[in-house]
Amino acid sequence: MNDDTKRIAAGFAAGLLFGLGLVVSGMSDPAKVMNFLDLFGTWDPSLAFVMGGAVAVTFVGYRLVLARSRPLFDATFHVPTTRDIDPTLLAGAAIFGIGWGLAGFCPGPAFTALPLLAPGTLIFVPAMLIGMAGARRTPKIGATL
Repeated sequence: MNDDTKRIAAGFAAGLLFGLGLVVSGMSDPAKVMNFLDLFGTWDPSLAFVMGGAVAVTFVGYRLVLARSRPLFDATFHVPTTRDIDPTLLAGAAIFGIGWGLAGFCPGPAFTALPLLAPGTLIFVPAMLIGMAGARRTPKIGATL
């Protein structure tokens, strides 16, 4: 098996594990997400434990991976170096949060919910893809502020 095949297989396995984790944890159920976001109504704190577990695993994973001299399937690590908080970042985070709060979906769980035919998924995913395509065609928000 050559390096490209190994990289594709590793990416597929990681994506499958990620998607399975989203389904098992309930992140692909918009009603569960909406209940998590409803602090003064039917609040369901269980997703906080999911997020806490994800942060803990990511923290340990990054420490283990970045201790290596190089990644398994590339010559160097491609880690972002910028730490700027600019209007584009803030606007993107706000749009993401508003969309998550209104629909109960974010991109990963929305894709995992497609085969489950979760209510609203067949509207949300195409709208999300159109929004992503539109964002690629628009100038940066920071350039106009």
